[in-house]
Amino acid sequence: MSTTPHSVRTTDYHAAGEPFRIVDRDLPPIPGDTVAERRATVIGAGGTATDPRPGPLDDVRRLLVQEPRGHAGMYGGFVVPADDDGAHFGVLFWHKDGYSTACGHGTMALGAWAVDTGRVAAPDDGDVAVRIDVPSGRVTATVHREAGRTTGVTFRNIPTFLTARKVAVTTSFGTVEVDLAHSGACYASVAAADLGLDTGKAALPELVRAGQEIRAALADHPATRHADDPRLSGVYGVILYEDLPEAPGADGPRQRNVTVFADGQIDRSPCGSGTSARLALLAADGRLGPGDTLTHESAAGTVFTGRLLPGGITEVTGTAYPTGTHTFLLDPHDDLGTGFLL
Repeated sequence: MSTTPHSVRTTDYHAAGEPFRIVDRDLPPIPGDTVAERRATVIGAGGTATDPRPGPLDDVRRLLVQEPRGHAGMYGGFVVPADDDGAHFGVLFWHKDGYSTACGHGTMALGAWAVDTGRVAAPDDGDVAVRIDVPSGRVTATVHREAGRTTGVTFRNIPTFLTARKVAVTTSFGTVEVDLAHSGACYASVAAADLGLDTGKAALPELVRAGQEIRAALADHPATRHADDPRLSGVYGVILYEDLPEAPGADGPRQRNVTVFADGQIDRSPCGSGTSARLALLAADGRLGPGDTLTHESAAGTVFTGRLLPGGITEVTGTAYPTGTHTFLLDPHDDLGTGFLL
């Protein structure tokens, strides 16, 4: 047995309060010609997105997301080669339970990181587009700069499309109507008030329970299946939303949401890809028109703004800031190994 601790170096960011741990070195080889294929490789034969097979790369994920080095709400990404020379790089998104197909807040963090570290050249003043291949397609993080500083990031997603409206779902809170949209991942939207809840912090335990029940109830629903790529099928997140009073002079609706993803985790940000889903649904309801802006708040009080472009394209704008650089160690004599979750 080696007596040298295994080390993994990371750069950590947060986007609107949701963490994102970036790993661009010290990774084992990941076979595959595309990011989507590499994700399938990491999940492994017989594994699922939330129950991947054991392997060297998944050991790194568990090391970084589990306690004592991480926590159940940790999110991150492994930087991998792009699908072709049209993008700057690719990424495999991961969380406590496995690997997601999309991550808007992570895309924002990666855009800021790429510019802040000089991986992508940027002006001191102005914008630069960072193109990133993710499992659901090619997305863009436009990084905004002023006086040599990154001041914000706009995430342009792949097209969002609605697959079902007013699907009746029975929960322990009663039967509710759920809307389904694919925006890089499948999101189910339900008004918190229909569950007898609001989106304040005191309601978080009940919102998580409701989100888990809704996700489980929709597990085999046809509208959760992606027509072109079965790897993108299945409900990833449940968005429990609430209308808020519009601010004076606002040019669109204002909502707060709690997005429950994977196996009961709460997005601390307003959820980037989930905001794309909300934009498409609000437009379908006639509440968001050309030039209008959705002000989208999280339970933590952070804000993304979003707008809908032609062809189902969405843009979501927020901020992303570095929180630290780390070298995490796994001592071969540590009985806890890659860690634990409570």
